[in-house]
Amino acid sequence: MNAVITGASKGIGKAVAERLAREGFNVAICARNKETLDQTAAAIRSQSPSVKVIAFAMDMGDKRAVLDFAREIETQLGVVDILVNNAGIFVPGALHEEADGHFEKMMEVNVYSAYHLTRALLPAMIARKKGHIFNLCSTASHKAYPNGGSYSITKYALLGFSQNLREELKPHRVKVTAISPGPTLTASWEGFDAPPDRMMPPEDIATIIWSAYSLATQTVVEDILLRPVLGDIS
Repeated sequence: MNAVITGASKGIGKAVAERLAREGFNVAICARNKETLDQTAAAIRSQSPSVKVIAFAMDMGDKRAVLDFAREIETQLGVVDILVNNAGIFVPGALHEEADGHFEKMMEVNVYSAYHLTRALLPAMIARKKGHIFNLCSTASHKAYPNGGSYSITKYALLGFSQNLREELKPHRVKVTAISPGPTLTASWEGFDAPPDRMMPPEDIATIIWSAYSLATQTVVEDILLRPVLGDIS
């Protein structure tokens, strides 16, 4: 069994990769920071020595790099059972204050990366009539909020991508699930004055993904929305 997790050097992506490796999946992970990525890969190998770990340092906003990653996955792992499109950038700010080019970069990393990687890996899933694609959206995909800026726009787009993909893949029996977490205790919140006990642990997101994957072959969870028990942090 093989799984691909993008943006997996830390936070939600790391928690998902660790969980799937513990469940016996070979994992292909990627992130921009090679040092952090290599540390994560070493940790997974230590925790789950029986699985294969592929670590690919890259910028998910670079289409060519995304396609190179896809070819590396096919060469070293072959078929993919689970694809978790997690890579993303979180930068709050008002649209009228954003620097020129900021929107384009956010779209490349938060949306185009999932589009290109999914398209590259999808033919094998369709041929097998088997596979599960998870897209890490956000509560920002469902409700606009002040200072959401380009980040919120990209998360709306990613949810739309996920929902459209779900409709297209019904006849091929490939599952698609949109996961929309609220505030989660990850590096994205560094610098914000938010108490840790108001945030969800990334391991909970990994548990949700595993639970959704573990359902019967004729069952799919289409959308999952998660928030801290005390609600969003404003």
